[in-house]
Amino acid sequence: MPTIINEETVQKYIAGCLKHERESQYALFRHFYSYAMGICRRYARQSDEASDILNESFLKIFNHIENYDRTRPFRSWIARIVTNTAIDFYRTSIRFSVHENVEEHEEVANATNVYDKLAYDDLLVLITELSPAYRTVFNLYAIDGYSHQEIADLLGITVGTSKANLHKARKKLQERLHEYMGGAAKEVKE
Repeated sequence: MPTIINEETVQKYIAGCLKHERESQYALFRHFYSYAMGICRRYARQSDEASDILNESFLKIFNHIENYDRTRPFRSWIARIVTNTAIDFYRTSIRFSVHENVEEHEEVANATNVYDKLAYDDLLVLITELSPAYRTVFNLYAIDGYSHQEIADLLGITVGTSKANLHKARKKLQERLHEYMGGAAKEVKE
């Protein structure tokens, strides 16, 4: 079980990181590893990609820690760096294969009862099965709270493409959830 540390200790680690102290960097890495890896896993298709994104993220964190605004939550700063690093990874390693522009899109029906029955890891597996374009837009919009305009600017796509990719990601997830829950229901009956 991870040790819970207070904000004062985190600030002490940050001060050590500003002095390039390896012990402080390691302590900060250990403390935020699970949190940052959770973000990486949402964007990466495979665990080795998630590890690459995580390592690159912490390198950026340590190299730019002097830019951290101490009046804001450190955890939020880390989340932004990890998310941006995942987007950079996406841009450099994968090209969008679908560039459809949809001005109007329909929302997929809300299936909260299905989501309530899923464990986080199960949902994560379903998200990682999406194409890179769909997965990235879905994560940015549905999980990280970016607007379609922000997503378009970050990824170099149109707002319509962002909306289309989100719509298709939701549709595919809904289909996969239906299959998954159908299989789970059969297991319970047997």
